[in-house]
Order: sequence, then structure tokens, then C-alpha cells
Amino acid sequence: MTPAFFVLALVCAGVFGALIGSFLNVVVYRVPAGRSIVSPPSACGSCGTEIRPYDNIPVVSWLALRGRCRTCQSAISARYPLVEAATAAAFALVAWWFWAGPQALAATDAAGVTARVLTVVAFLYLTAISIALALIDLDTHRLPNAIVLPSYAVGAVLLGAAALLGGDPFAVARAAIGACALFAFYLILALVRPGGMGFGDVKLAGVLGLFLGFLGWAPLLVGAFAAFLLGGLFSLILLAGGRAGRSSGIPFGPWMLAGAWLGILAGPTIGGAYLALLGLA
Repeated sequence: MTPAFFVLALVCAGVFGALIGSFLNVVVYRVPAGRSIVSPPSACGSCGTEIRPYDNIPVVSWLALRGRCRTCQSAISARYPLVEAATAAAFALVAWWFWAGPQALAATDAAGVTARVLTVVAFLYLTAISIALALIDLDTHRLPNAIVLPSYAVGAVLLGAAALLGGDPFAVARAAIGACALFAFYLILALVRPGGMGFGDVKLAGVLGLFLGFLGWAPLLVGAFAAFLLGGLFSLILLAGGRAGRSSGIPFGPWMLAGAWLGILAGPTIGGAYLALLGLA
């Protein structure tokens, strides 16, 4: 693959990410409300006018309309283009990371290339649901089953096929162990302290363990620990600033997802640094 073609591929991944981001805005709004994500078509929340296709171009339309509905001039939240832009950037990063970056699978034949493609697709899927679930949890303190539960099947099929085609069957075992271990750990926390950990967090933990375990033990351990570190630091900041009390409910899903992505992107580096600090590496 020539450098020019690779850059073009990343641009395409970003454009595709922007389109997915536009769809995620619909998912974040409709799924918690139990509404269909395909019907009716998107419309202005103020005047009810159906959004025209040329007014639904990610980021561009919001800028062209100066953040207002074409019909009634009501303000359109800046969150919409921000989600679209963030998803575009995340898709480009993840596509590079798993195709040519540190986590790219070796590919010397058709099976290896297919395994690499499946890995990219799997982690792009995780990227999309991470953004959607983080926003939904922040808005509603919920992690909907409609998004979380199908992710077990999607992850298992894509990652399982990638591991077998890539010649790494042990990745299947690691993924299964990771899913079971994190699910069990969060379940124990939820049972020991009812109300402190929601069962939505428990179900999400299994999904994250599946993806982290596929990559290795270091991503799994770092990703699991980082969730509590990041969530704890955020809680301390809120407490110190008087914006939350000891009994305040703080959604933990976003920190689980942030911790998982830290494990995905920097797990081996952080794990190696920690072992070196202990003189074990």
C-alpha cells in the first residue's frame, strides 16, 4: 500500500466516522427513549420540520446553517457537530492503530489480511458504541441492553474469526477469560454494595473484557485498573469543588470506557513501565 493510498484510506475512515457520528446522535437520543432509530426521519426538535438531506451533512451543515434550523431558526446544539467530528477523528485513529500501528496484526497472506480487516472493523464498532454509551450514561445514568448485549455477539464473531485467521487461537481464550473475569469482578462489586455499581456496568464490563483480553494481558489489566483510577480522580475533583457529595450518583460507564481505551492504546507501554519500575523487566 502506497503512502498516498494509505492517507486516502484514513481520510475515508474519517469521513465514514463522521457519518457514523451523525447516526450516533440519533442513537443517543432515541434508544434511551425506546424509540426506533430508523423511523421517523430526523426532524427539528422545535418546529418538527423534517431535516433535508443537504442539511444533514455531518459538521458541514451545522456550520453552514450557523447552528440554527433552516425553517424556524431555533438553535441546534453544538453537541451534534462535536460528536460527528470526534467520531471522525476516533475512526481515523483506530483504523491506523489496528491497520498499520502498534496493534496491527502481521499479514503475509489472504488470511492474515482478512484477520487484520476484521480486527479493524471490530474496534471501529467498539469505538462507535463507546461514544454512544458514554453519552447515554452521562445523560440518563443508563447503559441500554439494546446496545450492550448485542456487542457480545459482534465482538465474539469478529475477534474470534480474526484470531483464528491470524493464527493466534490463544487470543480467543484470552478474550473469553477477559470477558468472564471482568463480568464476575463487577458482579461481585454490584452484589457486595447494592446501588454502588449498576448491572449495566456489569454487562458492559464483560464486553470490555472481551476486547481487552483479545489484545493481551497488559491491555486487560491496565484497562480494568484505569477505569477505577480515572473515575476515582474525577470523583475527588467533584468533591473538592463542592459539585458532588459522598452520596452523589456519578455514572461510571464513561470511565470504564475511557479506562478500556487507555488499556487498548497504551496497555503494553504502561504495563512494561510498571514492570520495569519493579525491576521485573
